[in-house]
Amino acid sequence: MRVLLVEDEQRLTENIVAALREVGFAVDFALDGTTGSHLAEQGVYDAIILDLMLPGKSGQKILQDLRRKKLHSPVLILTAQEGKESIVELLNAGADDYLSKPFDLGELIARVKALIRRAKGVATPVLTISDVQINTVQQTVRRKDQLIDLSPTEYRILEYLCHRPRAVVSKQELLEHLYDFDWEHHSNVIEAHISNLRRKLNITGTEELIETLRHRGYRLREEPAEA
Repeated sequence: MRVLLVEDEQRLTENIVAALREVGFAVDFALDGTTGSHLAEQGVYDAIILDLMLPGKSGQKILQDLRRKKLHSPVLILTAQEGKESIVELLNAGADDYLSKPFDLGELIARVKALIRRAKGVATPVLTISDVQINTVQQTVRRKDQLIDLSPTEYRILEYLCHRPRAVVSKQELLEHLYDFDWEHHSNVIEAHISNLRRKLNITGTEELIETLRHRGYRLREEPAEA
């Protein structure tokens, strides 16, 4: 999943970016509101973390512009503002959640994961597809109760596909959501990761899980269902 962080505190930005990347997110960031707004309006982010007090353009204005343009990426607001009224105003303006500074990075990551799950119509952290179970908290995959050892990228591809039930997911879409702004540098690796993923998931007595549609992309053969 790909996340955008818009935060003008350099040290805090570095800490959040490092923590998100450590758990497998692709992360872009901006230190001012103008740049952050431009990135957010690309419409490629699975979640946006938005500070309010930003140089150039406020977080609240960025949020309002996103919703006015019908962009639905879930937005988590970082706020040092006090008072119930400002929180109500932000939620009414289209924010999906908020976190008051200072905060625990573990809580921030958990909230971002929950926002992404809800935005994709999933209520629990365990995804089930046919005989495959994916625990998105532990980042583990089991098939017929057998633990499958995946690389971080293979896991991220499988999790992303599971969040796009019945959809044909193009190679470009995978690249846009699995890598940060320099995703074009990785454009030749998706096929190799898909091939490895198929091989690892193909255990005795099972059927192929990932279907390739020539010149179109990839699709799961079975419809995901919550565990």
